[in-house]
This record gives sequence, structure tokens and C-alpha cells, in this order.
Amino acid sequence: MISSPPLPAASFGNGITLPKLACVAGEPSGDLLARPVLSALHQIPDMAGLEVYGIGGPRMQAEGMRSDWPIETLSVRGYVEAIKQLPAILRLRKELIQNLLNEGRPDVYLGVDAPDFNLGVELQLRKAGIPTLHLVSPSIWAWRAGRIKKISQAVERMLCIFPFETEIYDRAGVASTYVGHPLASAIPLEPNATKAREKISHHLQIPAQSLDDGLVIAVLPGSRGSEIELIAPVFFETMQLISQRLQGQKFHFLIPVATPRLREPLEQFLLKAKNSNSDIQIHLLDGIADEVLEASDVVLIASGTATLQAALWKKPMVISYKVPWLTAQIMKRQGYLPYVGLPNILCGEFVVPELLQDDATSEKLANAVQNWLEHPTQVAKLKERFTQMHETLRRPTGLLVAQAVAQTIANHRKHKVTI
Repeated sequence: MISSPPLPAASFGNGITLPKLACVAGEPSGDLLARPVLSALHQIPDMAGLEVYGIGGPRMQAEGMRSDWPIETLSVRGYVEAIKQLPAILRLRKELIQNLLNEGRPDVYLGVDAPDFNLGVELQLRKAGIPTLHLVSPSIWAWRAGRIKKISQAVERMLCIFPFETEIYDRAGVASTYVGHPLASAIPLEPNATKAREKISHHLQIPAQSLDDGLVIAVLPGSRGSEIELIAPVFFETMQLISQRLQGQKFHFLIPVATPRLREPLEQFLLKAKNSNSDIQIHLLDGIADEVLEASDVVLIASGTATLQAALWKKPMVISYKVPWLTAQIMKRQGYLPYVGLPNILCGEFVVPELLQDDATSEKLANAVQNWLEHPTQVAKLKERFTQMHETLRRPTGLLVAQAVAQTIANHRKHKVTI
């Protein structure tokens, strides 16, 4: 159900309508990636009056986008979880395509990640003559390599956020551009943990020196309800085990709450932890994941985009993940790389530990976190490696993507005029 009717197209005096961009981000990480793109589009003279609509989160909406469907409908991960949500997703995609082929027809469509959803939309739109761009390549280098055939049919140009991806598309004959990763520009090369801790102390309304009394461990159990359900229990057990093992050391566990709807289930886990150990210092913080990562000494984190954030903040981390058994079996059969965490993928080796599925026990996770705390030399080497990675990924991503959008619109309109 569309939340608001499409706006009538405005036009210049010569009868040319103002530019229109349809954009779909399927989850909070896509919302984060798309915001600097929309911001940069405002700075391009030819994009004055640009209308942006589709599916986006609060960050995209803050840049003037009209989101006609809730982003939460698409925010699922894994085969089993997607099957449960499939009817709603298929209805949404059908409505979206019908709208974009008719009254909401855009000059260009920009799909942001969410390939299972966006590639199907892009395929239909491109067949109808609407140019399509896609930001964030699907992980064809890790698994489901056969997907590149569909990409070649659906996507006019792939906008790659990792440097090694363009070679893959060149071999397949698909136009692509390396635009860097927007997080690499948003996050400074040199973290300031002291300043971040001051911000968090103010947020928690505790003395500014409180977080300096002991070690700060950031705990990120995911941004979806299914992740919280599967991963949060063992993460909370791990926090309790670390506190029990190192009783002479004071710990502050900081958990950034990705979305408001995740606060209630996390509060239930927190209550159980407090009942078991009233002295354990666990804090839930809304919407300040970057400050939590910057302030931390070590990070316990669910696999996903947040692991790249942690790496850009130069933090030692332990990556973990759990999915239902059937999802794990399907993914295992289609995988090509020995690692799943983005820091390890980008470095081409296990620079941080990954404890997945049956290996994701509180005992093993606590051991891995403790290992970082006990080996500062390894932490220093890891920070050097992450700094090199940060410099490679640092490009004016938002501007480069915005320029690709503007150029595509210009080429498309020129082609229509010529015809």
C-alpha cells in the first residue's frame, strides 16, 4: 500500500520535466550507504528540483526522499527468514514495479544493495527502457557466482564499493565503476576514544570519567529481529562469562540499539543478565553505534556491514553469526571463500577470528575476546592493517555515485530527444 500518491512532475519553462530518481534501500545498512549519495545530488546544478522516492530509511528521508513503503518489510536475512516474509515482499515488489512503470516512472532507478529484491525490479525496469544503476555489488566473489548472468541483464552499471570487484565485472562484460565505501569517508583515519567516551558518558548521564575506569567492550548483536533472537543470547552469556573470569578487572559493555523495535527484546536479555549478576555494567544506547565502536577497546560483533565499521575504527574484534540450520546448509554449499567477515575478506586472510554456528559458544567467544585484551602487540599490528585498508576504501563515494546518477539521467534524456 503506497503511503502517499505520486507527486505531479514539475517542469522547466521549455516543457522538460524535473529529474526523477527512484531509489530502494532494503535495510539499515543501505539507508546508511545512500544518505551521502542523496546529499551530494543536492549539490549538482543539473539535479536542482530532483524528486527522489521509493523505499528508504530515516537517513534517506532526512535528505528529502519520499519513502512510499516501509523499509522494515525488506529487512530480513537468510533463506528461512525470507520465506516467512516472502508474501509481503512479493506484494511490495509487484506494487513498486507497477508504480514505476506507470505514474511513478523515473529517469533512473538506483538499487542500493538488497540484491534479491532489487535485481528483480531492475530487470523489469530495464526491459521497459528505464536505466538502472546498482550500488553495492552482490557477493558474487564469495558465493552464488552464477548471479552475474542476471546482473548483466538487469543492471546498466554496477557501482562497486570494493576495489577488486571491477575486474570481475570487466571479465563478464558488465559496466562498473569503483566508488569506494562511504563509511571510509565518514569515519576519520584517527579515532578519538577519549572524546567518544565523553559523548557516551553524557548520553548515559554518568560522570565523564566513568568509562575510563576499566575496559570498554562494544557488543553488536545485529540490526534485525532474527539476529537478536539467534545471536543475542550467546552474546549476553559471553559478557557474563568475561565478567566472571576477570573479576579483578572492571568492564563496561556497550550495546548500540540499531532500531527502536529492537530495544524491547534487548531489554529482556539485559534484565536476565542483571538478575544473574547485579554488578555487571551493560548499557543499551540508541542510535550511536559509531561512538560506541570508537570508544571501545575490543568489539564482539555479528557478521555484516558493522564489522567494516569496526575495522575502519581500527578495533580488534570477534565476529560471530548464527542462522537456522537449513539456511546454514544452503549457504555452506554455495560458499567459495573460507571467511564471511568483511575485514577478513578485504584483507584476504583471517586477521580477526570468526566463530559461527556451532562454534559460537560463550566459552569460545569469551576466549577470543580475552585473547585480544591480553595481546596488545597483535592489536597494534591489526590497527596498522586496518589503516591501510581504510586508505584504499576512502573515496568521495557519495559524489561519485551522484555523478553516475546525474550522467545517466543526462544520457537517457539526450537519447530520448534524439529519438
